[in-house]
Amino acid sequence: MADAISVFRAFLKKKGLKLTRQREIILKAFIGTEKHVTTDDLYEIVKKKKQSIGHATVFRTLKLMCESDLATSLNLDGKVTRFEHKYGHEQHYHLVCTKCGKFIEAVDPEIERLQQALAKRFSFKVTSHKLRILGLCKECSRKKRR
Repeated sequence: MADAISVFRAFLKKKGLKLTRQREIILKAFIGTEKHVTTDDLYEIVKKKKQSIGHATVFRTLKLMCESDLATSLNLDGKVTRFEHKYGHEQHYHLVCTKCGKFIEAVDPEIERLQQALAKRFSFKVTSHKLRILGLCKECSRKKRR
């Protein structure tokens, strides 16, 4: 966690901003959960720790965390934006069930290799990518067959 705080502090300093107590509380709460959280989810977690932090502060801090590469935003179901850790976590992909909304994180080195080969073939420098695969989870597939 100390590394993430140092990264965030350095990022804020470059932007002429400070790591306020509120931002630090929000960052620690975010790092402390391994879930894909919405702004509302994180606000509820933070509110339990410090009542005086507003929803807008949580939203703006999440945006700064994304800019600093500590977090990334995802819209897995086409409805709600969620945020997940990026710093210190390996690249992964999301398999999203279009029926129940469940999502599965998957790591596959072969996809990484193919992505690098594709970029190399076109002399393209990849700065970011997201892969979301839509379909039916095992449970929803079983229900559909019945």
